[in-house]
Order: sequence, then structure tokens, then C-alpha cells
Amino acid sequence: MPAGAASAMPATGPAGNAQAGQGVFASKCASCHRVGPNARGGFAPQLNAIFGRKAGSTADYRYSDAMKASGVVWNDDTLRAFVRSPGKVVPGNRMLFWGLRSDEDIDNLLAYLRTFP
Repeated sequence: MPAGAASAMPATGPAGNAQAGQGVFASKCASCHRVGPNARGGFAPQLNAIFGRKAGSTADYRYSDAMKASGVVWNDDTLRAFVRSPGKVVPGNRMLFWGLRSDEDIDNLLAYLRTFP
């Protein structure tokens, strides 16, 4: 994330706090995923403009067959369910993540991701 971008983020979104979500992203997601103007797929796909995007559709990442065939379109409900339990939403996906349990953390993470349209 570019320096100073956190201060430009809205404090709250439809549900959640984007600034708190930046911390959730940093501690739970940033070791694999990237966001921001220079974000590219690497160990995991970049998450810019994820809302409304079909799962497994960015050109800069090689997705599992399960993710490409899932038919999932990312929105509040599908992202909330996926970050809670990735294997339940897309069985056979390659994401090595046990999931977030806190509704507050999930709300905050989604608010943060909304700042990268």
C-alpha cells in the first residue's frame, strides 16, 4: 500500500472499518496477496477490484481448476463465506488458509478491500 494511503481511506464502509481492515490484511493476507496500484499475482492473486469479479479470472495468476470452475462471483456474501472457510466455498482450491473466525475482522477486511476498486 502506498505511503499515506491509509489516511486517505474512509474510516468506515457499509459494514466495517477500512483502517482496522488494513491491519487484518497485513496480518492475515499480505504474506500471499497484494493490493494497490502495483499489485500483481504472485504466490496468490492480487485482490484489486475483487467485488463483482468472477473467481479464477485474473490473467496474472494461475488458479486451481476448482477455483476456475467454481462459478463464484465475489461479493460481500461470497467473500465473507470464503474468508471464513475457503474449502467449504470452493472445495479443492489451493488457498492455504484456515479462515477468519471474527465477524468484526471479516467486516473490516471487506471494508479495506473496497478501497481498491
